[in-house]
Amino acid sequence: MDQAYMGMEDVSGSNIKLRRLVETSEDNSIDDEVSQTVQGETTGLGLPEAEFVKKSYCTAAVILLGLLCLFLLIGFITVVFLFTQGKSQWEMDTVLLHRLYNNLTSERNQLLTSYNNLTTEREQLLTSYKTLKTEKDQLLTSYNNLKTEKNQLLTSYNNKVKERDQLQTRFEDMTKNRDNLQRKLQDCRENWVAFSDSLYKVSSEQKSWEESRQDCLQKGADLMIIKSREEQNFANQFKKYLWIGLTDSETDGTWTWVDGTRMTTSYWNSGEPNGGRKENCGQIKAYDSQNSWNDETCSNQHFWICEKRVSQ
Repeated sequence: MDQAYMGMEDVSGSNIKLRRLVETSEDNSIDDEVSQTVQGETTGLGLPEAEFVKKSYCTAAVILLGLLCLFLLIGFITVVFLFTQGKSQWEMDTVLLHRLYNNLTSERNQLLTSYNNLTTEREQLLTSYKTLKTEKDQLLTSYNNLKTEKNQLLTSYNNKVKERDQLQTRFEDMTKNRDNLQRKLQDCRENWVAFSDSLYKVSSEQKSWEESRQDCLQKGADLMIIKSREEQNFANQFKKYLWIGLTDSETDGTWTWVDGTRMTTSYWNSGEPNGGRKENCGQIKAYDSQNSWNDETCSNQHFWICEKRVSQ
């Protein structure tokens, strides 16, 4: 179309130039006629010559008019050709635009389909993510529950171990008590007397303090140790002179028991001890008195009383 318009503009410009050329030619012809008339009048030419000149002008005008028509025809043909060519180009451009539009529409539809597919995939992935997150939370809850159960089982196991150890200790203690009771029963059958936590046996013969102690040791016992009023009263009830496990033979005046402990509670009879270095062993003598102890020469012969701890 643009080329057609440009062609029309070119033809219009040519027509304007042609008209200007014709007008210039007519003006020149009129000027020539005037000039020739003046010259004729001046020179005195006749009428035939004037007609010839007039015919010449007419012929020239016809020729110019023909040329003008020719130029107009050429311009018209050119305009028609350019318009036809422009129309063909416009139709081609229109076809190309339609094809381009169809292609763009197809691409747009493909992109829209891809977008919809991606949206669907995104929603599926989001659903999968939520499902996996839920499963993760459930697994985490199960893990915590299992961990709690493990801790509970471990605590229960530790408690059971403690109970087992306690039962084992109680069993061992009961076994010891059973053995002690069996020994106590056996000792009772052998004339041992039970008092408090110990067994006691009074000899049926008399010996020195050292020999008496050796006899007790052979029986798994030792000479009696008295550290309470109850034990003192218990020893007095046998109504005999009895060696007990008290001596100051190592350091005069420092009385100790046969287990190595120092005497802290004493039940000496009035005026006792009074033997100095000659009387270094303790005995029950004034058994009718609560304070019945006496210091005696260790080599003298007396009965004795052995004590066996039940816990031994």
